[in-house]
Amino acid sequence: MRVPLGAVIGKCPSSGTDGQLDGVIKHNRKCRDVLFLVLFITFSVAMIVNSSFGFNQGNPLRLTHGLDFKGNVCGDKHANPDLSGLQVRYWVNPNQVYQSGLKESQFKIEDARSICLKNCPVASEDSLKWVCDYPEGDIHLSVKEWVHRNYDYFDFLTPEMRNASLQLQGPCYPVILPTVDVFWSCQYIARPSNVSLKQWQQMGGVAISEDILVDKSIHKFINSRSSVLKRYVADIGKTWPVLIVCGGIVPLFFSVFWLLMIRHFVSGMTWITVFFFNVLIISVTMLYYLKAGWIGNDAISPIIGKHDPYYHLSGREQNHLCAVAVLMTVVMVISVLSSIAIIRRILMATSVLKVASKVIGEVQALIVFPTVPYAIMAIFYMIWFSATLYIFSSGQIVQNNCKSNCCAYDLGSKRVSCDHCCGYSIRYTPHIGFSIAFHLFGCYWATQFFIACSTTIVAGSVASYYWGHGEPMKDIPFLPVFSSMKRLMRYSLGSVAIGSLIVSLIESSKRVLKSIRRKLKISSSRSENWFGNAASISSQCSLSCIERTIKSVNHNAYIMIAITGKSFFAASAIATELIRNNILRIGKVNVIGDVILFLGKLCVSLSSVVFAFLMLDTY
Repeated sequence: MRVPLGAVIGKCPSSGTDGQLDGVIKHNRKCRDVLFLVLFITFSVAMIVNSSFGFNQGNPLRLTHGLDFKGNVCGDKHANPDLSGLQVRYWVNPNQVYQSGLKESQFKIEDARSICLKNCPVASEDSLKWVCDYPEGDIHLSVKEWVHRNYDYFDFLTPEMRNASLQLQGPCYPVILPTVDVFWSCQYIARPSNVSLKQWQQMGGVAISEDILVDKSIHKFINSRSSVLKRYVADIGKTWPVLIVCGGIVPLFFSVFWLLMIRHFVSGMTWITVFFFNVLIISVTMLYYLKAGWIGNDAISPIIGKHDPYYHLSGREQNHLCAVAVLMTVVMVISVLSSIAIIRRILMATSVLKVASKVIGEVQALIVFPTVPYAIMAIFYMIWFSATLYIFSSGQIVQNNCKSNCCAYDLGSKRVSCDHCCGYSIRYTPHIGFSIAFHLFGCYWATQFFIACSTTIVAGSVASYYWGHGEPMKDIPFLPVFSSMKRLMRYSLGSVAIGSLIVSLIESSKRVLKSIRRKLKISSSRSENWFGNAASISSQCSLSCIERTIKSVNHNAYIMIAITGKSFFAASAIATELIRNNILRIGKVNVIGDVILFLGKLCVSLSSVVFAFLMLDTY
């Protein structure tokens, strides 16, 4: 590659006046693409302001825990009353839940009366149990005493209150149907306790619906798309120890270990990489089989805590897990067959790794340098994920405007009230949607920016070694990684910013098109919309091709920026000309080298996944 590269940058002297390599690396440098650097800095400041809005308005508990009949978030210690430790949402009136499941009913489950409990109540087999509203008014109990009494103060009720309770208007409600904790919501099981139901009827209570709709209404609400998305986002906050260890520490350790293996065991490293890749992908696939319940008895269940083994409930997350297991099966088969197919090419990959080993041996700082951008990105992602939790939960809690009968006994006013008895929900205004989109795009751009900076620094370091090869070591800058970093910070940050912006715009466009395509699929199920589907598929394929091309050009442009100090577009033109003049050589070497590098990355990722499975089993 040395001859064509010299031809491309032939206008630049191959050495300085003293025969040094400064003429190649440091000629005529000046600040490039400053406008885009200013744009990136402005965008970063806007991201900080946007995140501050989320931290000020959001509450991550809203993503998983429901709202009670007062609009409080279950588990919120700042609520009135204090609900710390009371994280489970329980719908006290099964008839309202049943009514919300009727097709022609205007009553929604969000308007059904609910309170926050510590555990889901279980119907008794020998007596009738009660769950009462939060104590207030004439009920002189603290929340702790109320919890200690299993939420039951029926004995303290006046005759008027008892009569209202028998009409399922509170303040106390019978526990007749068993419930289980499904994602912090009490899921009704349409199997009433015969003893409890008989006592309720003997007391003169109104008829209670036992239809399967009582079960399905809550199940449908828990498994709605928005609820599942909120739980996935909330999982980021709940599993932070696993993310730090298996998403940060373990990959860093294995990455450095892999580089050291290349340095000292280069001859057999390709075979070792291919072997461990196949072992790891088979292991991860088997772990997905375990969690999907296809083998063994360790399947994931949406039910939280201990429950009757006869209760079997499904959720969207389980379906997603099964889909991933199927996908991993396909990937595993393709990977194993591909590994067998490239056996003859592995010897060429060994030659490529030998060159990399020499570079690492000469520029040993390259082994340590990846920890720097890695640490920066780790800090960025921790802040970004924290802000994501708060931005996603920054909606406003407002009372619904229902037109159904939701009358209930009010302990404060000491009467049955039908005013302002509707439930509460979280409303997301348009500016919150824009804030979320802005936050996601900021993650794309910042990630591509950090990757581009890292690529440019490494390219500058390797270039110092490349032109200094065979020359006295004094001709190579001391710690070339830091010299390359200094050149980037001083001259080329703007060029890196525009390159990463272009990739981010294309990546975001793909996401938007995927969302549109998903909506078109829903509409095409109702009516044949072949034109829309064809347009969506063709645009998606076109964007994918453009994205891969742009990423390839950008990668080579960053290398030329590190070498020549040109602006982004000038460096892209040089890189494109270089690729065009050496397409066969680059294709043969880069493809094999990239495959081994990609397998190495997958080995690190799959090892982290195995550790994550093991941690989650004990967490």
